[in-house]
Amino acid sequence: MTKRFGFTLAEVLITLGIIGVVAAMTMPTLMNQTNGAQYKTAYKKALSAMSQAVVLNVALDDYNMADTDNTVAGQNFIDIFKNRMNVVKTAEGTLGYTVLTPDASSGASTDNFTRAQNYTLFFNDGIAFSFPKTAQKCTKDATKTGTACKGIIDVNGQKAPNKVVKCDSGKRGGTGANACQVTNPTDIYPIIFYDQTILPNSDAARAVLYAK
Repeated sequence: MTKRFGFTLAEVLITLGIIGVVAAMTMPTLMNQTNGAQYKTAYKKALSAMSQAVVLNVALDDYNMADTDNTVAGQNFIDIFKNRMNVVKTAEGTLGYTVLTPDASSGASTDNFTRAQNYTLFFNDGIAFSFPKTAQKCTKDATKTGTACKGIIDVNGQKAPNKVVKCDSGKRGGTGANACQVTNPTDIYPIIFYDQTILPNSDAARAVLYAK
């Protein structure tokens, strides 16, 4: 008499059930990590592309963000990016979509996204750059009239999650073991810009940019 070995139907169903439960528990974490890596890459790309646009404008038109004057034709702040980057749409006023209320550690406030006196540039790669219409003469040079300007970058435009990056551990202004850590980057980053420089403008945004 020959013995046959195999799995019963009950054993197969139990195994499939266990696999399903494990997959349901791990997939959200895996997706968040994948999205976070994409946001981080897009953020670095946006800062690099915008910085290159300013440098190119200096080379071709001989003025940077400190020299912008919105009352002078051809020297408006907005022209630097419209002339040097592929802008597919320009919007005035609020962003036009809802941003989740920023966490206190983000360095941003709802005012950054709800002001009626804003310009938003949408680039061909999906990135949005929003800043006050009054942005001009953006400088930290004490010998010039003007101040550093502030805005935000949304690395995927209107697509969700539309959430300002925040510290997942540590705290705003913390150092050492208490320094801000971002384990799950999101899609909106506060920035500060002046002269030929564009930098992150919050602990969380800096943590994402400089993290290894």
